[in-house]
Amino acid sequence: MIAVASGAGPGARATSRGAAALGALCGLVSAGVALGFAQLAAAFIRQEAAPVVAVGSVMVNSTPRWLKEWAIREFGTNDKTALLTGVLIVLAVLAAVAGAFAVRRPAIGFAMVALLGVLGAAAAVTRAGAGSADWLPSLLGAVAGAVTLAALLRPLLGGRDGHGGTEGVAVPSWAGGTANGHRGAARTAATAGTGQATGGATGASGPDRRGVLVTAAWAVVIGGGAGWIGKMIGTRRSVAASRAAVRLPVPRSPARRLAAGTDLRLPGLSPFRTPNGSFYRIDISLVTPQVSAEGWSLKVHGMVERELTLTYKELLRRDMIERDVTLACVSNEVGGNLISSAKWLGAPLAELLREAGVKPGADQIISRGHDGITIGTPTQVVMDGRDAMLAVGMNGEPLPQAHGFPVRMVVPGLYGYVSATKWVTDLELGRFSDYDAYWVQRGWAQQAEIKTESRIDTPRNFEQVRAGKVPVAGIAWAQHRGIAKVEVRVDDGPWQQARLAPTPTTDTWRQWVLMWDAAVGEHRLAVRATDRDGNTQTPARAQPFPSGATGWDTTSVRVV
Repeated sequence: MIAVASGAGPGARATSRGAAALGALCGLVSAGVALGFAQLAAAFIRQEAAPVVAVGSVMVNSTPRWLKEWAIREFGTNDKTALLTGVLIVLAVLAAVAGAFAVRRPAIGFAMVALLGVLGAAAAVTRAGAGSADWLPSLLGAVAGAVTLAALLRPLLGGRDGHGGTEGVAVPSWAGGTANGHRGAARTAATAGTGQATGGATGASGPDRRGVLVTAAWAVVIGGGAGWIGKMIGTRRSVAASRAAVRLPVPRSPARRLAAGTDLRLPGLSPFRTPNGSFYRIDISLVTPQVSAEGWSLKVHGMVERELTLTYKELLRRDMIERDVTLACVSNEVGGNLISSAKWLGAPLAELLREAGVKPGADQIISRGHDGITIGTPTQVVMDGRDAMLAVGMNGEPLPQAHGFPVRMVVPGLYGYVSATKWVTDLELGRFSDYDAYWVQRGWAQQAEIKTESRIDTPRNFEQVRAGKVPVAGIAWAQHRGIAKVEVRVDDGPWQQARLAPTPTTDTWRQWVLMWDAAVGEHRLAVRATDRDGNTQTPARAQPFPSGATGWDTTSVRVV
């Protein structure tokens, strides 16, 4: 290896900068190839083993609480997309730096490639629920990236015929730096002061840019093809076919028919039942876990008289109930949209626990999901007569994959982080004093009943409306207690009672509307709800951490 840099003038420095820029491009292309082949390998193992997903999962588990709250507040249900985009941006920067280093210091550049592969593999095997072969996609991807980088550097460093050289660039023997390459470098040094170029496709005094771009184009095609094939294989191996084959049983106890006017059907007002595609989703899974109905089973163990194991077919043969239930995330801000309502079909959870025989002192149900989450639910709440269930259906169809197919938990009245385990595979009876579940370990309250809250859906904040009768409408909720009254205040005037829509159960939100005689000017609207226990929601503002947000939702409107 020989480096030619001494006495280099402005032209040589420009050539060196150009070579570094091409090296950065080589690093980016190599990273793309690495991800493509890693995706292909992950298709034969599982999606969660792909390096970007694995690193993202580790970040989810290690991110400080304040940063998670900020991400949910800023990105809402797009928080996972934002995280994966961030991981890709960081990877692109590191890959470009590795490529630029590889031009002048190949050992450093390739060491960075190897380190990225090791970090990806380490992330894959240390994430919750990792498999024994999850390290393989990252390392195979790193090998593919290193081979691609070496192929791209060959024309960059020595010319395609092996007779060129690059000013100020170390030319390794494996990249065309043979004895002939050394002589080319010497010729480069001899002509550096005059700016004359000799030999090579683009001149022996500069890198073979055309060779780099041609090789890069082929690398993009090959890497992109590998990633596309991996995606196609992963799609075919998904559980979509398993879900499509499910035939839901007729419930022993169907949901009550909705009374006329349950859904006010006002423009801008959330529908009483949220369509499955619009239902909020907050969980720790960056890719949707693939759990087939045929391969699913549930184990009930711990502080029970009899351990039980259920298959999906056995679960479907149990008596089913169908209920409208509203679920809410504890991260929901005042006026936020991390709350949705659906009609659920499932097997009563209390009946299953009675069959297992809960031992005295077992005050916590520790549920585990396929994605590695653990959730602690108060045993007494599940057994108090409410419609807690192992849900298999949502709005008349099998659970969507993103919402827990084949089975999830639904427990009315509790925030999702202490009740709504998706892709559930394990129920362990234990004690709160002995074990803290995933979110409790991160500082959230051990037990959390949903607070009485309300929201203005229409008019929207800063909306302009015409003077006259304007419908002010929204939703209010106090699951398993029910809403008794909703009041609206305009500016600092008196509270006016809104009209409440009927609701089939206390476990759902309730729509409300007030016809406001709007006068021209700027106005501020506020809403508060009172539950059936007589508790009126507090005006005191509190952030979601550690047990749910409080405060009145307000909106500012301009009347013209």
